[in-house]
Amino acid sequence: MATRREEKERLRQLRLEKEERQRKTERKRVVLGSAVAGVVLVVVIAVIVVVAVSSGGGAASGPSHINVESGSTNGVPPDGRSGTEPQPVKATDLKTAARQAGCTLRLGLSDEGSEHIAPGSPTPPYETNPPTSGPHVEPPYQQADGAYSKMPEEIDFVHSLEHGRMEIQYSPSLPEKDQLALKGLYDSMYSATLLTEDAIRDFGKETWGKYGGEPPEAFPFNGPTPADPAA
Repeated sequence: MATRREEKERLRQLRLEKEERQRKTERKRVVLGSAVAGVVLVVVIAVIVVVAVSSGGGAASGPSHINVESGSTNGVPPDGRSGTEPQPVKATDLKTAARQAGCTLRLGLSDEGSEHIAPGSPTPPYETNPPTSGPHVEPPYQQADGAYSKMPEEIDFVHSLEHGRMEIQYSPSLPEKDQLALKGLYDSMYSATLLTEDAIRDFGKETWGKYGGEPPEAFPFNGPTPADPAA
């Protein structure tokens, strides 16, 4: 069985080859304007298991929707469980939905920078938990879009947030029923997203792709997004 280091090296080579192909075509594309720098954080009660969601394309794999074109799995196992059907939307205002869901809504957090650091580097002293900006792993080791059953390294998923993704974390002590409810909601908007019920939907519509400093389109995706769940 390949070690994590060997897996990272294999994925790095694949990413380098793909990036070279992209560089040859991107010269012909119109450069997308970057979103205004800023970061967004949704704090959902206990925080631990991450569902890194976002770019998809045809590479999105199975129930976990992992898209290896958007980054590396970094040896983190996928969450292949089938989620339960999301509940109907009850609140359409972000602040109202967050309050009713018992969430703490924090917007306009300070930008802690975007320095690239090597895989395996010590965790920087991030100012928020979970972190939303700051030094993060260099390409192609950003956490690939998808649902995971273990917590990725913080430096790995911060790079995904820089590209306008939404990340959702929950505690492994959360009852299975509630975990599957979150997974079902994630399944309905997995493209360019990471995994709280109505509050998450409203949060996604208002913020997805608008923060992080770099456009989500930098990595290909295809499927429902928080901004357009019906896609």
